[in-house]
Parts: sequence; C-alpha cells; structure tokens
Amino acid sequence: MAASSPKNIDSHQWLEQIQRWARELGFSQVGVSGIDLSSAEPYLLEWLARGYHGDMHYMERHGLKRARPAELVPGTLSVITVRMPYVPRSSLVPGWRERELSRLSQPGEGVVSIYARGRDYHKVVRGRLRKLCDRIGELVGPFGYRVFSDSAPVLEKDLAVRSGLGWRGKHSMVLSRDAGSMFFLGEIFVDFSLGPTEPVSEHCGTCTACIDVCPTAAIVAPGVVDARRCLSYLTIENHGPIPEEFRESMGNRIYGCDDCQLICPWNKYAQATELPDFDERSPLVGQQLIALFAWDEATFLKNTEGSPVRRINHERWLRNIAVALGNALRQADATQARDLRAALVSRADHPSALVREHVAWALAQGE
Repeated sequence: MAASSPKNIDSHQWLEQIQRWARELGFSQVGVSGIDLSSAEPYLLEWLARGYHGDMHYMERHGLKRARPAELVPGTLSVITVRMPYVPRSSLVPGWRERELSRLSQPGEGVVSIYARGRDYHKVVRGRLRKLCDRIGELVGPFGYRVFSDSAPVLEKDLAVRSGLGWRGKHSMVLSRDAGSMFFLGEIFVDFSLGPTEPVSEHCGTCTACIDVCPTAAIVAPGVVDARRCLSYLTIENHGPIPEEFRESMGNRIYGCDDCQLICPWNKYAQATELPDFDERSPLVGQQLIALFAWDEATFLKNTEGSPVRRINHERWLRNIAVALGNALRQADATQARDLRAALVSRADHPSALVREHVAWALAQGE
C-alpha cells in the first residue's frame, strides 16, 4: 500500500459519514483502532509457544507482523474495523438458540455451523469493504488501503476490542452487549489518521457457560482456546485424522461447532443479517447424515458452490460425516443401525486412507 499525501481532515465528521455508508452495506458497527498492538504481543507469543494453534502454521509464519499493522502493510496509520451479523433472517425467531442446540440430540442429522450455511463470508465481507473504500475515496480523495476479513495475519479480535466493537469473551470471541458474538469481523488498513473510537468494558462477570459447555474442554482458560481440542479446528482446519479421543465428542457436528456461542447469554441479543448472502442453503441444513455421505465429489462441489464448506474438500467432508455416522450407530436401534452400517460399508474401500480409517472406526462403534 503506497502512502498518500497527508490530509487535512475532520476525523469525527469523516467517521460519521463512513459509519452511515457502512450501515448501508450491511455492517452493524464501525470503529477505529490505532496501530500500536504491542500489548498483545506477549499473549500471541505464549499462545504460539504452547502450540495452541495446532497445524495452523500460518499463524506463526509471519511472526509479530500479526501485531504490527504498519509492518504488515507499510504506510498504515489507522485501522477501520467493522462487524457484520450473520444469523439468517429466517432463523432468528423466538427460541432459535434452543432449536439449534436441539439439533445435537438428533444423531441422524448433520449439523453445519450457522455461519457456514450461506455464502463464503470471506468474499462477502471483503467485497463490501472494497465498496466502502470506494465511497471513502469520494470523501477523502485517493488513499492507500488494504481490506481483510479472516484472510491474512491480522489480530482481528484485538483490533475490534481496541476500537470498541466489543470485549473479548471467555470463549475468546468478541462480544457485544447489543449483538452477542455472532458476527464477522473486517478491517481496512488505511494510510491516513482517524481518531480511535473508545473501547468498551467487559461484561462476562462470573459466567462460565461457554467454558462449561465446550464438548472437548478446548477453552483452557478464560479467553484462551487450544485449537487442537476445538471441534471447529478439528473439522475444518485439521487436514489429518480426527484424534480418537475427540471423535465421540463430535456427535453429529460435521462442520464447525456453535456450542459456546449458543449457550452464551449475550447471544439472546444476536442480530439478524440484512444480507441474503447469508440465508441458509437447504442442502446444508437439516439433512440426514446418510444422504450427505452419499454425495460424490461432483455433488459435493455443486452443493457447496460459493460456500465456506467447500474449503475442506470432499475427502474431509466424508471424514467428518463418517465420525458422525459412527456416533449415530452407537445409539441406533436395529433398523437404523442396518441403514447406517450400509452407508458406511459403501465407503469402506474408498481410495482415501483418511476416509477408510474413519469408516473403519465408525463401523466398530456398532460392535
């Protein structure tokens, strides 16, 4: 990003206009952070040293650039932060959290994390951030910028907290009193200065609901997640086998896990998205595991087009569902067990050793 010339600006007036444009684009809040994240560096280094990032080697590849915006993008003077709610409009009805949690007691149904049921948020958020930058350019003239949304070595949560979008919850995600935590974050690194917005106080108090509900005890301390134990990491980021010690805890979750957010009291204030991009796509919601396991690669690619689910590829899709089928088999009656076993046997000789291993484990659950 090439630095532009210094600008004589009315920071407060500019921010108000940027916030209005952002709301028109589907963002629910905008803040501004400075670029000094030095206080976050010790936490980042300790988290990496403990190996809590698992196989996400990209987390360490850029070193402390993650905490130094001006090194990551030279010329950066301020960071505009945004949040965008993602709960589908049709889902946010009374009792929606209880309904979502109840899916976990339906062993034959495959559960995909709420955020992944619509279009890939990386593209949606970044695309709308670029549109916001076009409008900012009309206001300030040519300027240098770069947009992010979970797409580069950026300490998104720290920037969001510093700019007042919320506080760091005990589940490690950013929490807002009026929006819970079910929103995406985005950032614009810009080469002009804006006055930072004020951070907010924390409001978790003595509540430990998210820590207590985590099926694999992945929240090892308030605000600290060991990704190696987290079902979201294991079903998405992890390219290898699901460790056997966590397979039973997966239940029927086949992509991600929402437990810590669904149980959080603040998410009774979760906001519905205004964007049809995040509406639920029927092939991924409320479907039976046996039907999902039958998808060949072409069907998988067709039904996950434009979805974040596609990133795990067909092989890991089958891996995850095989585990869920094994968990269902353990609880099944004779008729159900016959159908579940037949589905698993159909993949027992799959070309992938990864799939074969998980199918064999699943079949053993019915013995």
